[in-house]
Amino acid sequence: MDSVVSDASAVSDSPSVAGIPAQPKADPFERDTAGSHTPTPVPAPVPDADDGAQDWQLDHTRAPIATKIVVAGGFGVGKTTFVRAVSEITPLQTEALMTRASEDTDDLSATPDKLTTTVAMDFGRITLDNDLVLYVFGTPGQQRFWFMWDDLVRGAIGAIVLADTRRLTDCFPALDYFESCGLPYIVAVNHFEGTEVFEAEDVREALTVPPHVPVVIMDARKRYSVVESLLAMVAHALEATPE
Repeated sequence: MDSVVSDASAVSDSPSVAGIPAQPKADPFERDTAGSHTPTPVPAPVPDADDGAQDWQLDHTRAPIATKIVVAGGFGVGKTTFVRAVSEITPLQTEALMTRASEDTDDLSATPDKLTTTVAMDFGRITLDNDLVLYVFGTPGQQRFWFMWDDLVRGAIGAIVLADTRRLTDCFPALDYFESCGLPYIVAVNHFEGTEVFEAEDVREALTVPPHVPVVIMDARKRYSVVESLLAMVAHALEATPE
């Protein structure tokens, strides 16, 4: 045993030879059980402002606030178009082709050119006010898919109920649903081309929407109009549940 220790010490304490310094003694505990060195973690790259990074991405003391908003309404009212127009990522869509099997349940009189329908949900994301990230979920409009609403609204701060003035009664189920569950909501009237333009207060009266619920007129195809509706929803949710 003494001989082995002496040999190890001789190797570690050997002087430099021909100008080459002596190598330090390797610590056997620096290696793992497989005999390989533990890799040194590589730090994640820091976003650069020149790359278009947001302010909150450059400040390590801040984190984005993620919120969830649900977009509901009747069949063919423009929920998928709403999410598609505002999403900064490629939206997730669950569109299926319309078939003759749904002719008796899906009324296409107001939207005769509609060829697809949402069968699960739409999903998009938009960053507002630097560090406020909104996750936008569009619900399916047909009654046979309403059973999914309970899962889609879980964790949401509020909802936007889209309305079409040609068939206002189609949004009554969504209004009743959010009233019953107590989730803050606003009504956004999606104005279609070739239809009569109504004032927000006229729509409020027709739908018997309470005075504290905002009613806005918008166009689901235009991003700025959709963003204004989302801002109105966030402001109303903060007023209804400030905590």
